[in-house]
Amino acid sequence: MTLSEFLIPPAEYAARRGPEDVIVLSSRARLARNLCDSSFPAWAKKPERLRILKRISDAVLSLPPMKSCLLESMDRFSSNDKLALMERHLISREHTARGVGSGLAINKEENISVMINEEDHLRMQAILPGFQIRKAWERVDQLDSELEKKIPYAFHPDYGYLTACPTNLGTGIRVSAMLHLPGLALTDQINQIVGAVNKLGLAVRGIYGEGSEALGNLFQASNQMTLGETEENIVSRLEKVIRQVVRNEENARQTLMEEKGQITLLNHVGRAWGILSNSYIIETRETLNLLSFIRLGIDLGMFPKGKRSDLEELFLITQRGHLQLDSKTKLDATERDKARANILRKKILKLKAPQKAKLKDKEEN
Repeated sequence: MTLSEFLIPPAEYAARRGPEDVIVLSSRARLARNLCDSSFPAWAKKPERLRILKRISDAVLSLPPMKSCLLESMDRFSSNDKLALMERHLISREHTARGVGSGLAINKEENISVMINEEDHLRMQAILPGFQIRKAWERVDQLDSELEKKIPYAFHPDYGYLTACPTNLGTGIRVSAMLHLPGLALTDQINQIVGAVNKLGLAVRGIYGEGSEALGNLFQASNQMTLGETEENIVSRLEKVIRQVVRNEENARQTLMEEKGQITLLNHVGRAWGILSNSYIIETRETLNLLSFIRLGIDLGMFPKGKRSDLEELFLITQRGHLQLDSKTKLDATERDKARANILRKKILKLKAPQKAKLKDKEEN
């Protein structure tokens, strides 16, 4: 089975809903674990990495949640496959560079993935739509508990779970939420909010985590510390901060809808609609940034016929990996930019020109 045959179709993937998903697009919980009797991946020679891969793969396949999962060695994936997996946040940017001796397991629902021999022997994660940080944590915690019965983890009584990077030492947990914050960006509050969140001991990063840009006004907020704090405290603290950021974004959107803010809002949404509906060549960066304003316009009732799920699909299918998978042929940069523009024109023109903003009920769309 090819990756394209296994992955959930983009339209279906984009239609998945979750609590408070107007602003909180997704929630993720990730655990880092290592075997007690093996070298870290960066130090292990190829034969040892292959033994580790086989050992962990057998354990993962025996777990009920991973029944009918896709499990492959990373060298079996093409570069475009890896990009598409990263675009769905099923693997990290670092794992796209892995080959022989590293692997990946994805469950059928695409809400659990296990990276084998990334920076650590095991990077397992649960990712759910909307504001479901605690549920994502509970899901990956259960998977972890079942795996620990089958393979011996590296654990120290004082330092907790041992990891390749000291920042993951202790619980080895990273919980995060993907946030869409165009209101804060347009009202020039985003830097202030990011600074305040950082002071609380949390990290705010771009769309693909550490070192990536906040394209499309998408930000990942996550914990930084994993040592000296319980999983419960880490999850609770992140939930509290995310709720405050959501309130700030809601207030910013309300400000934009007031008389003084309407011209700013209409200008950005109108320009985005005009460019996307009339472009014949367009790059990824510009596309994501403009789609962010179209999504905001849909959330504020400026496109009566628009559905948020249509925008979620566009965020996905206009990225490089998904464009390549859909084309089934190798496209150069210019050909990708043309294909992206063709998709956008057809979809965005259906929305018609934006109207004056009007907040929708939270249950709509």
